[in-house]
Amino acid sequence: TFEIKNRWDGKVLFSAGGKTLRDVVQQAVQSGADLGGADLSGADLGSANLSGANLRDANLRGANLRGAYLSDADLSGANLRGAYLSDANLRGANLRGANLRGAYLSDADGKNLTLVGSRPVFMLGPIGSRCDYLTSYLTDAGVHVRAGCFFDTLEAFRAAVVAEHSDNNHGREYMAAIAMIDAHASIWTPSAIVAEAA
Repeated sequence: TFEIKNRWDGKVLFSAGGKTLRDVVQQAVQSGADLGGADLSGADLGSANLSGANLRDANLRGANLRGAYLSDADLSGANLRGAYLSDANLRGANLRGANLRGAYLSDADGKNLTLVGSRPVFMLGPIGSRCDYLTSYLTDAGVHVRAGCFFDTLEAFRAAVVAEHSDNNHGREYMAAIAMIDAHASIWTPSAIVAEAA
């Protein structure tokens, strides 16, 4: 039996039998359990289906969330510092106030990226030809963008938009989104990263 406890007072939020903690966390989410404030630091939740999970204020520091399905999850105020988020689905997730400093992503070439700053994730949408969310990340290697299966630098995304859409409606909408991402990056990229890039 695994117990999921509150990070603040140790109160048991959910307990159940399962082969792994990942199985039990999925059971908790599927049953609608309130996991707000849960201590899941360092947990291996890779590829877990946590869609719609209530994980507000949870401690997920250093957790493995690689490939996890977190669409519409409430992660507001959660500690995701140092968490592994490569290939995680964050569509519609509430990340307001979440600590994502030092969280890890992977780009298309498998290169590890580290999120930087106090607001490293910026989502827009649904927009564009896919009517989907466009997510930008402030990383130690510059701004990266995920749109569907595309994951690359902001400049590569800009070039792809020009090549694919030119000046049609989708192209104009994507270019407006790129301008917002540029503005967000200029405001929230830590000065140390800016100086290093200069």
